[in-house]
Amino acid sequence: MSTDDNIFLAGNEQLAGMARWLGEALGLEAVEDSDLKDGAYLFRGRARTADGELYVLVEPNVYGEVDPEPADVSAIDRYQGVVDVRYAGRKDEELQEREARAIFDELSGRRPDLAMVLSHNMALLTAAYLPGAGVRSFPPGTSLDVEDIDAWRPWVIT
Repeated sequence: MSTDDNIFLAGNEQLAGMARWLGEALGLEAVEDSDLKDGAYLFRGRARTADGELYVLVEPNVYGEVDPEPADVSAIDRYQGVVDVRYAGRKDEELQEREARAIFDELSGRRPDLAMVLSHNMALLTAAYLPGAGVRSFPPGTSLDVEDIDAWRPWVIT
């Protein structure tokens, strides 16, 4: 099973500055890749919770909507960047989730001015960090979508 774990970012600086900070803060090495889209930044480094290597791709958030209809509102609409966290070792969904959560916790502890949302499979809300409010972990099955807006609205940028 393929899993996707992402951290959405929102702050007062351009994505390039956030990506540069993220790479430095996590001790990652920038990776040159001619296949990267404009505005995308790739890094690699050590995994946090297991032996192995981690790849981190930072790029513009194309998943949120600028002015969504009420039925299409999502917890990630107002976030300008998305960080794709990938464990490069054996395929293990729980390990992948642990790595993404470790990166989320590390980043949210280092940048109190940067709002973040941790998602699993681009559908579920795992955790959010909102400046001034702190970190909130969500129950399993909490959707990024409007059906769970009452659960996540106080914890994300809307």
